[in-house]
Amino acid sequence: MKVSQKLEYACRAVIQLAKHYDGESPLRLDDLATREHVPSTFLVQILSDLKQANLVISRRGKTGGYLLARAPSEITLAQVVEAVDPQLLEEPTLGQGESAQVLHKAWSSLHGCVNQSLGDTTLEKLASGSTEPMWFI
Repeated sequence: MKVSQKLEYACRAVIQLAKHYDGESPLRLDDLATREHVPSTFLVQILSDLKQANLVISRRGKTGGYLLARAPSEITLAQVVEAVDPQLLEEPTLGQGESAQVLHKAWSSLHGCVNQSLGDTTLEKLASGSTEPMWFI
């Protein structure tokens, strides 16, 4: 599975926000970019997508920055993917040819496993490092 750089950065940003989540204290954009080695100009665009999806909120001012819109236990990796790279979650299309049906069934099964795993993985799990490795064949 190929994950876009944008999605990779988005996931790293929300995990960092989850690690520092207290519901009140935002992280500054520059701090977030530095901690995750992400260009701040790109990160602000990504955070805008996440904000539009109601996953993060921003606060202005001297003590402003970004924080999760909800508790890390209430946000899944699937929601982050949907906000930033929704085509990754799209159902495979049925092709033509004699083997298309059986291959589509295999891709659909794999697609279901990936979506289930993304939906079961919360930011809380990722921030605490308590996720099991995901192996797909």
